[in-house]
Amino acid sequence: MALCITNVQNMLRILTPAASNATARRRVWLGVTAGFLIQLIAMEADAQISASKAIHLLVGYTAGGATDITARMLAQKMSASMGEPVIVENRPGASGTIATERVSKSSPDGSTLLMATAADTVVPALLATISYDFERDLAPVSLVMNGPFVLVVHPSLPVRNVSQLISLARAQARKISYGTSGVGSSGHLAGEYFNLMARVSILHVPYKGSAEAAIGTAKGEIEMSYPSVASALPLLEAGKLRSLAVSTVHRSTMIPSVPTMHESGLTGYDRALWNGVLGPARLPRDIIARLGAVIERAMNAPDVRESLNRQGLEPRTCSPEQFASFIHAEIVQNAKLLELAGVKKQ
Repeated sequence: MALCITNVQNMLRILTPAASNATARRRVWLGVTAGFLIQLIAMEADAQISASKAIHLLVGYTAGGATDITARMLAQKMSASMGEPVIVENRPGASGTIATERVSKSSPDGSTLLMATAADTVVPALLATISYDFERDLAPVSLVMNGPFVLVVHPSLPVRNVSQLISLARAQARKISYGTSGVGSSGHLAGEYFNLMARVSILHVPYKGSAEAAIGTAKGEIEMSYPSVASALPLLEAGKLRSLAVSTVHRSTMIPSVPTMHESGLTGYDRALWNGVLGPARLPRDIIARLGAVIERAMNAPDVRESLNRQGLEPRTCSPEQFASFIHAEIVQNAKLLELAGVKKQ
């Protein structure tokens, strides 16, 4: 505190070299002190989010994956901002529901949070029995990041854009196939959304992972797939794949020359990889607000932005209300797409 007061006094001297009378000097002192106190109060609020407990940020997948890496970047920044440890805890299994269930049943004090993924909004339409309601039992805090898939085709396919692909798919109904990491995966839903909006019937072929599907496309086993930009880039640069469009309404910073689906004629098409932070239901509004502010600062740090951009991702934060609306829309759309694809709950 003494150091802070000294800094304020030094600032006062810099700001008022010509303030010879006491009244002028007092006015400047009050203005600088008020600003300092506001900043100090904000720092104190950040430090008290978890009531001196360590914050546990749960990830429903194994260490080393994209969600885990993003969670660890966020945790480091949050910890530095709040002066409290933020610990990433991996709870893999059961399509991410183990971590989600733990958070949904935790104490609403801000000490247990979930790093959610797009898959969390697919689970309600895939699994017949889960012990929580994602919208009712969890409190949205903020989106963290998102990023597009990229629609890629084998170079031998005689198409250069989405319009040509749609024409070919209509002429060769159910003779073109796309690969994904499996039934109910984000890539599967991206493909079914394409089928719905383009009014085509492109066959789904599940692989073990999205990277394997992209390699399968490069080998000519299938005609197209929807990998992440980072997964596709080496194959695109080697000329083994051709990109037609990205799946979000914003172009990718890694491949800015590739148009969006929206720009390519599928108006409103928007599917993305994403992460966001949620806490248990009944999490107090003031804690949600403070956490949201900390997350926004963390994700807009230049080094975090740069790291995400290298993976074809973008920082993307929002208000709790916006995140809640986003989650609801995702759950509704995912259920509809799985129904149209004939996928039943297990």
